[in-house]
Amino acid sequence: MEGVIELKEKLLSAIRTYKPYGDLVHQTRILLLGPIGAGKSSFLNSVKSIFRGHVTNQALVGSYTCGTSDKYRTYFINDGKNADTLPFILCDSLGLSETEEGLCMGDIPYILKGHIADRYKFDCTKPITPGHDNYIGSPLLKDRIHCVAFVFDANSVEHLSKEMVSKIKRIQRELIKCGVVHVVLLTHVDTLDMIMKGDLMDIYSCLPVKLKLEAVHRELGFPPSNIFVVRNYTSEWELEPVMDVLILSALRHMLWAADDFLEDLPFEETDRCVW
Repeated sequence: MEGVIELKEKLLSAIRTYKPYGDLVHQTRILLLGPIGAGKSSFLNSVKSIFRGHVTNQALVGSYTCGTSDKYRTYFINDGKNADTLPFILCDSLGLSETEEGLCMGDIPYILKGHIADRYKFDCTKPITPGHDNYIGSPLLKDRIHCVAFVFDANSVEHLSKEMVSKIKRIQRELIKCGVVHVVLLTHVDTLDMIMKGDLMDIYSCLPVKLKLEAVHRELGFPPSNIFVVRNYTSEWELEPVMDVLILSALRHMLWAADDFLEDLPFEETDRCVW
């Protein structure tokens, strides 16, 4: 446990001192996408909890069937140690659904390119249009999404419907078109069969987890090196170092992915980097 606490402190220090590539932006933007109820808002709350030093639930968490995020939200994370704002922003959105109740696919390019402002209320039947109060006409580089994290429930990722898989692959194509690096978060890993709480110490060596990573790679095409497992804070009263390490490790990789996006930008796009 001493080693885990030491690793947690190293990760906290690395994230606190992180600076986006080339100082092109002051904060990188990470968009959370995934099926309704997969754990997007819970992951956001978990990150905020770690840096606040206690469990918090600012982003409302919904049920598996309905979720609660009907608005586009951009969350600045404050460091409880010194009250500074950390160098990344987590963006939450309406969950994906096989039906018309989920995120409109037409909204995704607008989100990626920075046209949608905080608190825009999604319309499941049509995407945002220029002229809307929450539409940003000329977004800067700081408004764009620099990394996308797909969030899936580890228990159901192998049972996604054909419609959901098709949507995810359409989004992947749009991300590639925009040059946005994307990763995967598998939540609820502690509830997998044959996984015990003590296994979180070395979770990636556990056979059930290895099989899940292989399944995600096989079914959705994500590279295994871009798939991370986490256990979100949902029922705990106190922070647990092992859970924190998994969450912080995944977050650090997201920041690296954002740097890859910024580094790969064409020169003509870096002139819109005003903070």
